[in-house]
Amino acid sequence: MSRGTLVIVGAGPRGTGLIERIAANAPELYAGSGLSREGFDIHLVDPYPPGAGRIWREAQSPLLWMNSHAEDVTMFTDETVTMEGPVRPGPTLHEWAGIDGATFADRQLQGAYLRWVHEQAVAALPDGVRVHHHPRRALRISGSRDGRQQVWLEDRPRPLLADLVVLSLGHLDAELDADQGELAAYAETHGLVHLPPDFTADSDLSALAPGEPVLVRGFGLAFVDLMVLLTEGRGGRYEGDTYVPSGREPVLYVGSRRGVPYHSKIGYEWTGERPPLPRFFGPAEVAELLARPGGFDFRRDVWPLVEKELGFAHYHRLFDVHPERTSGAWADFEEKYAAAEGEAEIHALVASAVPDPADRLDLTALDRPLEGVRYGSYEEFQEGLRGYVEQDLSRRHDPSYSPDLAVFLGLLSVYGQLIRLGGAPPWWHGFFSYLASGPPGPRLRQLLALSRAGVLKFVGADMSVSAEGGVFRATSATVPGAFVEARALVEARLPEPTVGRARDTLLRELHADGAAETPDGLLRVDPADGRILDRNGRPHPRRFALGPYTDGRTPGAFTRPRTGGPAFRQNDATARAALLFLGAAAGRAAA
Repeated sequence: MSRGTLVIVGAGPRGTGLIERIAANAPELYAGSGLSREGFDIHLVDPYPPGAGRIWREAQSPLLWMNSHAEDVTMFTDETVTMEGPVRPGPTLHEWAGIDGATFADRQLQGAYLRWVHEQAVAALPDGVRVHHHPRRALRISGSRDGRQQVWLEDRPRPLLADLVVLSLGHLDAELDADQGELAAYAETHGLVHLPPDFTADSDLSALAPGEPVLVRGFGLAFVDLMVLLTEGRGGRYEGDTYVPSGREPVLYVGSRRGVPYHSKIGYEWTGERPPLPRFFGPAEVAELLARPGGFDFRRDVWPLVEKELGFAHYHRLFDVHPERTSGAWADFEEKYAAAEGEAEIHALVASAVPDPADRLDLTALDRPLEGVRYGSYEEFQEGLRGYVEQDLSRRHDPSYSPDLAVFLGLLSVYGQLIRLGGAPPWWHGFFSYLASGPPGPRLRQLLALSRAGVLKFVGADMSVSAEGGVFRATSATVPGAFVEARALVEARLPEPTVGRARDTLLRELHADGAAETPDGLLRVDPADGRILDRNGRPHPRRFALGPYTDGRTPGAFTRPRTGGPAFRQNDATARAALLFLGAAAGRAAA
């Protein structure tokens, strides 16, 4: 009988998490089966180091940080993860590294942690399971649904033969969209610089000349990395709240759809009772939505449930910890909140029970803080946006506004339900990241210092970029009539992980072979175990996919402890499905 073979394409945190779950489930599903008599092979395909992968590899600038506290980063399960397999606890990043839990560790340290986790996961595999790393890219997969799969690698004439293939590819490069393509073509024709969406640590920033204006489209985490590499990375330094330039920095003009940076990470710890979540958007509501004969619309049917869930988390905390800022008892408010239907009825209830508007949750205002706001000049806007960032920093580090942290917990709960629902549109993931996955507070204080030093300037909301007169031109509704011109443009965001525009030939070949995509271009997978679905909705028996390019995307491959870890639940389900499949195949071969 031949040994079973599992090929995992992508050896970063997601691939490592899958191996950890295979090792955890092996005592139940491997020991004593036909599979255990012969063992099986795991082939890891990734040009980057196992454990860290591309994004978290140790070989990158030590100036780049994680955007989570070290105590909020774990690769190990706990009892809050809903899964069939056993819990296998392990250290958080701060416990493993022996550092202060409130530290924002650099990515080199996180890469070392992930390498260690990978080594521990491999060591925990049963006897007879061998792991092989192939530092190459996978190009395509062939093979029938009922037979062994062939995984073709670059610079290798013969394919890897696999009983099962799991794609855990992480963030992918993408072809330019139509707008970016036009701007890139204009730049090539006119000798300009256009840097496309990319993982910033991999971008060649040498073309951005000292002192020259650079338009930056994107105000999220990719922008923060760009900001760091073009300032401290070029020899600048901070003296308290003052930035001392090296003279090698360009002048960054940054804008985006919202026109503001992502909200700061919250800078205090949770105390007291957590909101009892889920309350208004849980398994029962997901089941009802999935059972609707005509399907459902996210904005019409799902978003109101999300809003009510987040509001419940917010007001539960406010009434529990700050009752002096409310009128009436929580029990009375909760009963009326549960019965309220529609936005207007909920708003009226909240207005009557929460006197200060600053204590009310307004997701629309949070999402678009510059909506309808106008400034007479860019100079006035610089001062106004600095004030906005300073207020955000103050609030996100003040525990008297701890309902904000309750909303964060609500967002995590909602994310878990959306995965069960079969995913969410891309704008939801952007909204989640903007509220819940922003930069460390110190990064925004650096941003303010750079603004005061004139190295960083704000363009505004709904930033529009055109190419005319041999330059790029940026305008914004925030400062009517004003514009900024530059010979360089940076698209400061990660590429969109769509099947149609992925540079990865593996995904394009899968799509050509019949794999389904969502209307937003994500690879469709079975929410139960990650099997890739075809265009008729059939799950492929031998192909699985996990990660941000699928409609089962999660907030990340790792998470903060005791928050349910949706990625861990997915890893567990896929690991169990793989072990059961390999065990059944071994049993048939032995019969």
